[in-house]
Amino acid sequence: MELINKSFFQPPTLLLTGIPGLEAIQIWISIPLCVMYLIALLGNCIILFVIKTTSRLHEPQYIFLSMLATTDVGLSLSTLPTVLMVFLLNHREIEFHSCLTQMFFIHTFSSMESAILLAMAFDRFVAICNPLHYTMVLTSPRIIGMGIAAMVRGVVLMVPLPILLKRLSFCKDVILSHCYCYHPDVMKLACGPVRVNIIYGLSLVLCSFGVDAVFIVISYILILKTVLDIASEDGQLKALNTCVSHIFTVCIFYVPLIVLALIHRFGTFTSPLLHVTMANLFLFLTPVLNPLVYSLKTKQIRSVIYKVFKGRGNLFK
Repeated sequence: MELINKSFFQPPTLLLTGIPGLEAIQIWISIPLCVMYLIALLGNCIILFVIKTTSRLHEPQYIFLSMLATTDVGLSLSTLPTVLMVFLLNHREIEFHSCLTQMFFIHTFSSMESAILLAMAFDRFVAICNPLHYTMVLTSPRIIGMGIAAMVRGVVLMVPLPILLKRLSFCKDVILSHCYCYHPDVMKLACGPVRVNIIYGLSLVLCSFGVDAVFIVISYILILKTVLDIASEDGQLKALNTCVSHIFTVCIFYVPLIVLALIHRFGTFTSPLLHVTMANLFLFLTPVLNPLVYSLKTKQIRSVIYKVFKGRGNLFK
């Protein structure tokens, strides 16, 4: 009887999952994972350093980029311990409350990233559709306010997630589908009524990621309309070229997020390998590719990075 009662309490630990069927070579898989973490952390920190130390980059576009880099660093650091623990050390256990804490930070930084991508779309909209009022619309106080709003929204919306999970009993399996804690994944292990969790989770996705995505699409529809009104083809290409990096970032953020959400909704029809693949794409794509894309595509940042490393190279000659 005592054992039955215990099964309805929260488990002391949960088990994370690496890549199903490839457990024997996970130590080798950890090598590219470590390289990707190094690129994500080092690349985004270089972006932050370059923007902070270069006065001519203290413009709205680059301030928003520094916010994006900060959230990418936060997202990478949120998952780093468990991912390396699973793949490098083959240690799958995570304490229940540590799992909830990690889940909170992953979802908070994801929400912040979505809000910052919306702010960057607004920046491009003002720059292309209303360039004469650009500096008047995007003032420093407004930019700071948008950054604070993104952070506050993320925290406020995500705080209920671990609280709602803590009220549930966990009498099912303790094995998670990913190498980090993700809300729908943890919720599936509960044996109590999860209707409130499902409704809040769906409302959260629609009110944050959904609303952000809709406004980003609207921004680019208006941008495209303005660009098509430009007389010269060269002017059209020049205007669109300023949006390429942001459009690419939006795609690599939202596509894996949407697919991962659909997999968890209709998970019985998909393979575990697809679960893990999409989860890792969502985890790594944006933090790893963002600094590479913006460094290669943005001439101002590329030139400053080149000068910094050229100067450092001359010191060792």
